[in-house]
Amino acid sequence: MHRRDFFKAAVLLYASKQNLFADETNVISDFFSKLFFNDEKKYVVLDKETLQKKEIILKQEQIKKSAEAIIEEESNIADNLQSEKTQLKSNNLIKKDIYIEDKYKNDFISVRKKLAAIQSYVGYGNFNITSFDYSLKIAKNVSSIGQFTKSELEFLESIFYYDPKMHGFYGERISKNITDKIDIKEVVKIPYTGHYLFRGHSEETYYKMVEDIGESMVLTSGIRSIVKQTKLFLDKLDSENGNFTVAAKSLAPPAYTYHTIGDFDVGKKGFGHANFTSRFALTQEFLAMRKLKYIDMRYTINNKDGVRYEPWHVKVI
Repeated sequence: MHRRDFFKAAVLLYASKQNLFADETNVISDFFSKLFFNDEKKYVVLDKETLQKKEIILKQEQIKKSAEAIIEEESNIADNLQSEKTQLKSNNLIKKDIYIEDKYKNDFISVRKKLAAIQSYVGYGNFNITSFDYSLKIAKNVSSIGQFTKSELEFLESIFYYDPKMHGFYGERISKNITDKIDIKEVVKIPYTGHYLFRGHSEETYYKMVEDIGESMVLTSGIRSIVKQTKLFLDKLDSENGNFTVAAKSLAPPAYTYHTIGDFDVGKKGFGHANFTSRFALTQEFLAMRKLKYIDMRYTINNKDGVRYEPWHVKVI
């Protein structure tokens, strides 16, 4: 066996016996100490810089392998789910993709415009906690927006109260009434993010994560009122040509989001939209999150809700 092959095999054998979330630096340093210690109590001398480079390279390889395994598993499961979905459709066990009804298409367009105008009026951050009733009041009193019509209100209610199980979304209904409000006395705005969290457990959990992971992690989405989730869902519907089935795979319908009761999203600073893709699972921030015992992932691979894999979505426990 070549020396480099022996070296690689020895590293992998030793590392495989360690706790997955142990301190990698201590494990690797201990390994090198044992590897180069001979019976005559002499060491093979390696300068500090060389040792650090070897440790960094090994850590990067471990991170890459872990991330690649996650993505490969997600891809395989997605392929299997698509195959099962196709088979079920062919056997008429589930309905075909559900689209916006023709009678609502005009209201769909006008409601999206009004919600966008209301968000612009109150500000992006404040819109996260804006209630349904307050939105109606703003629309009525601001002439450039205009009062919601009866048919627009019917459309909004249909989006909130419909049962998404008809197209394969099996999440729990979190909000019972479209008029449910976020108590502004119970929330706190997180500086430099434009987002809010609930005081107490959610806020404490976020700041503990920042302390444990580092300042490179950032809150990307906190509390979402019913109105905010409605806008996001309608925007997603628009991008999917009105297809409820596809839209709900990546964004919960308005009554079904855990963002109204404490969950939040995090990401890597400077990572942009990639924070909301499986690429986030490749980051140091995500790998550090996996070590934390006081949080969990809400939407795991092959989750029961029928939602895509979301490594960025924090379930507060």
